Amino acid sequence: MNESALRRALLVIAIVGLALGVGVWRTGFGSLEADTIWMVATLPVVAALAISILRDFWIGRFGVDAIALVSMSAALLLGQPLAAVVVAIMYAGGTVLEDFARGRAERNLKALTDRSPRVAHRKSTHATETIPIEEVAVGDALMVRAGELLPVDGILLDASASLDESAVTGEPLPVPRSAGDTLRSGTVNAGEAFSMRASALAEQSTYAAIVRMVAAAQTVKAPFIRMADRFALFLLPATLLVSGAAWYISGDPIRALAVLVVATPCPLILAAPVAFIGGVSRAARAGILMKGSAALEALAQVRTAIFDKTGTLTIGGAELIEIEAAPGRNTDHLLRLLASLEQASHHVLADSIIRAARSRQLVLSHPHDVREYRGAGLKGRVENMSIAAGSRALVLADKPLPKWATSGDERYRDEPVLRVFVTLGKHLAGIFTFGDALRPDARDALANLRSAGITRMVMLTGDDGAAAKHVSSGLDLDVIVADAVPADKVATVEAEKATAPTMMVGDGINDAPALAAATVGVAMGARGATASSEAADVIILADRLEPVAEAVRIAQRTRAIALQSIVVGLALSAVAMIAAAMGQITPVAGALLQEGIDVAVILNALRTLGDGRLGRA
Repeated sequence: MNESALRRALLVIAIVGLALGVGVWRTGFGSLEADTIWMVATLPVVAALAISILRDFWIGRFGVDAIALVSMSAALLLGQPLAAVVVAIMYAGGTVLEDFARGRAERNLKALTDRSPRVAHRKSTHATETIPIEEVAVGDALMVRAGELLPVDGILLDASASLDESAVTGEPLPVPRSAGDTLRSGTVNAGEAFSMRASALAEQSTYAAIVRMVAAAQTVKAPFIRMADRFALFLLPATLLVSGAAWYISGDPIRALAVLVVATPCPLILAAPVAFIGGVSRAARAGILMKGSAALEALAQVRTAIFDKTGTLTIGGAELIEIEAAPGRNTDHLLRLLASLEQASHHVLADSIIRAARSRQLVLSHPHDVREYRGAGLKGRVENMSIAAGSRALVLADKPLPKWATSGDERYRDEPVLRVFVTLGKHLAGIFTFGDALRPDARDALANLRSAGITRMVMLTGDDGAAAKHVSSGLDLDVIVADAVPADKVATVEAEKATAPTMMVGDGINDAPALAAATVGVAMGARGATASSEAADVIILADRLEPVAEAVRIAQRTRAIALQSIVVGLALSAVAMIAAAMGQITPVAGALLQEGIDVAVILNALRTLGDGRLGRA
């Protein structure tokens, strides 16, 4: 019989014993028989509790359950078996309630484990075979059928795919992916079957990491929880002192028993771990991985936020910012022709251009007679049209810009951008501007962090001052540190951490030392497992900045609920102890009152599983 079943059995024995005793007493068989039934129903709970306390003491743990043992034993010795059996019911009921609370808080982990990928469809020259995911090797070509989970991390081989990533990133809508995009295990194929190439083993893939981190979060104790455990060491002697004083002053041992009974907060100290487990689970549902409840508690106390620029505040790469088209030209048509040509290029911009075209659902053509000028651009033919794309010098030579293009040239003159000039035939047809654009949600994310109590915001970047100033101009930042090498980033983090609890948010390998140095390191892990994810305490799986603010909000709410449960529960217990010492509460009434307090604080702790916002789950 496992411990959970044993606790339920003890509760049933105590309840049946109470009911039988009451029945015997009411039918007139005598109080002696009823007392005997109540005592017999209490003894199994006393024995099980004594064994549990000795076992915990042997491994160096001590808890407030000792008060329950003392109160039941004292009730039996003082001839109060009814009070003893009621305390036994309250204690056994409290342990069953603890099991329920833990099970409710750990439901997300079970759901994660239950939906873990188990098989993969490996393609070979002659057929496709279904194998356990443990047999998938890096480089294997896999087929993912409609509605199936992606078994491992990989690279999309087909032209396109549609993925439901809600279980991993919290994104509610299917996300389109293109050939060459990184795919993550645990996401669901929301479209037609497609092929992918495995880039990681099953145990090293994203979904396995999620399950491991959430499981670890439930065993690592936060400082707040350890503080609550230490409080238990003082609760027993304090309770014995108050009960002894009540007996001494009143001369009535029943008052001392009543004090012991109301001071039996069996599930009370559990309220903090239940709250933190709930908070970690809630964060996981939002695509935020907390590496333990200690990370969650630390995040709740952060007051300074430091952001890496490239890939964190910005998208991190050459993204299409603007298309300027000549009069009479269609921007989508120009983008389609350019992307078709770029399919033959190895330039760093080629992938970005092709991705931009596919995001607009544009159908590309096959290029012909392509000649690439390294570092300058390329020329070729698309749909029987002569097209050239690249630098102004390659495309226009010494020709002046037409009038429609002069305003854009002036606007981007001193900006850190790349400009691609495109001609059709001999005429300039369009200019494409690429740059490291600010994330669309960056301003809102920083504003939400401000409202959450982050008082100081710092941007760190290895770029020069001009590029840093350009990005920061639209952001609510207090300090900008430019030209920073990894050592400078660590020094900045250390200096800020000496003043206030500090969060460092980054995504690159060069951010790993700074993430490790911060009070809390937050990695933008949407683009795969990197050294930054290993060094971080919190990992954001969605490719957005807003979840950073959501992580802080969840952490603050979780800690507040845990603190509320502990303080309010113990305050109510203290008031009940005083009332019992003054003779205002009987032992039976005290047991019922204390169980009501315990139930209330644990149910309050379970609120961390919710969103905390009206109208949302």
